[in-house]
Amino acid sequence: MSHDILTVIQDSMSSFSKGQKKIAAFILESYDKAAFMTASRMGKKVGVSESTVVRFASELGYNGYPDMQRSLQKMIRNRLTTVQRIEVTNDRLGDQDLLSVVLQSDIEKIRQTLEEMDRESFNQVVDAIVSARKIYIIGVRSSASVASFLYFYFNLIFDNVMLVSANTASEIFESLLRVGEGDAVIGVSFPRYSSRTVQAMSFARDRGATTVAMTDSEASPLVPISQYTLMARSEMASFVDSLVAPLSLVNALIVAVGRRKNEDVAHTFQSLEDIWEEYGVYEKVQE
Repeated sequence: MSHDILTVIQDSMSSFSKGQKKIAAFILESYDKAAFMTASRMGKKVGVSESTVVRFASELGYNGYPDMQRSLQKMIRNRLTTVQRIEVTNDRLGDQDLLSVVLQSDIEKIRQTLEEMDRESFNQVVDAIVSARKIYIIGVRSSASVASFLYFYFNLIFDNVMLVSANTASEIFESLLRVGEGDAVIGVSFPRYSSRTVQAMSFARDRGATTVAMTDSEASPLVPISQYTLMARSEMASFVDSLVAPLSLVNALIVAVGRRKNEDVAHTFQSLEDIWEEYGVYEKVQE
């Protein structure tokens, strides 16, 4: 559906039955919690049957309750405050085994990312990176960890990589001062999306650079301003972001680029091994 689900519910309120109005009122008031409830649980919460909840989703034009639930989740991912995240997660987890729930969720996100990945786009991104005059990598807040990991290995493969500092808005544009045609700019951002990353990517696009978004969904503000998009499922785990799938995608990107630069990479790492050995960078482990 093209419209915000809350707007659709509000506009349709007069046509709902008594039971449907109860569901609608609950979603409008507590959409952050409703988005993660099963149809059965929502029905019990508002005092209607599970089938009434399912019919409500169909009434709104969705292909079943899970489709409506996904729409709610997509809408709220960038709206939830940290406090709301904690409340929603506590409500979802209850007394379950936290270790199992979190790790199983991460496994599922990697599986979904693999199934949904556009191989052609992935290969086009590899081509753009390998042929770029200069490579810029942007990622702030929690996404900075993903950007830094990508930069660490790309800096070993290429001699033309820059990790864009984003302590202030002015620093971003100063770092991108000479960006232009022939350059590749990789923006990494997952909910809650950073306005600085969006601004930087817009700037790079306007200067003629090839823009690559690494984000979670078509709803991301990076998508419309990027030439290529790599999607990786992310998930909120309480007040922290799960970035396991994005990091796995970065691993694949590094390996793919490394394969394309195989001879150069082998030479580089041979030189590095000599340096590491000479200066004792790594501890020797006794067998």
